Amino acid sequence: MGRVIAIANQKGGVGKTTTAINLSACLAEKGQKVLAVDMDPQGNMTSGLGLDKESVDKTVYDLIIGNADVDEVLQKDALENLDILPTSIDLSAAEIELIGVEEKEYIVRDAIKDIRDNYDYIIIDCPPSLSMLTINAMTTADTVLVPIQCEYYALEGLSQLIHTVELVKERLNPQLEIEGVVFTMYDARTNLSLQVVENVKDNLQQTIYKTIIPRNIRLAEAPSYGMPISQYDSRSAGSESYMKLADEVMNK
Repeated sequence: MGRVIAIANQKGGVGKTTTAINLSACLAEKGQKVLAVDMDPQGNMTSGLGLDKESVDKTVYDLIIGNADVDEVLQKDALENLDILPTSIDLSAAEIELIGVEEKEYIVRDAIKDIRDNYDYIIIDCPPSLSMLTINAMTTADTVLVPIQCEYYALEGLSQLIHTVELVKERLNPQLEIEGVVFTMYDARTNLSLQVVENVKDNLQQTIYKTIIPRNIRLAEAPSYGMPISQYDSRSAGSESYMKLADEVMNK
């Protein structure tokens, strides 16, 4: 049965989607069968893995409101070993359309349960908010991976996210655990990055991944070419870091 990891942080700009894209791609390159699920209405995971958001016929939005089943939405072999459930901006309306719907917290879990066994890993990119879409991702997931940017306000909002995970575990998904924290946008030239890492390690009773993702120009450029970093520049520091992160995730 596929291991389902939701990548979540309600703070924007922390490298959440970058991590979702590149962890998915690196796991696929290592021979794992991966399903990438784009639950962020911005659709950056969809385009970052090479799909044109505008030309996709059915998306996660259609899945959530019951207009399509999972086979109609599934885009096979976006990359070798990697399939996608794409999204578009329409998904931002799903929250309103789900008002009054029974069991709305479990729609995505129920939608993908029949294909879950086809994959080693299912990676879900959550929106940068603690919304019904994020709750759906967390009821589907086994674990939540939290990217944290190496900056002054890194810990702000993190306790809120951990509280949400605990609430979901208590009320909706007893199996849910925090996978761990991964540091992103690390700048070795600044003392601040180092201080943030030390501060989080001292204050957080969570697993912290050894791999730290550096601030890297090639990593920032890759999505505009619709490629994960491992394809765009496999020798860059960003690519090497995400390959190491994929190894850590696989060895867990």
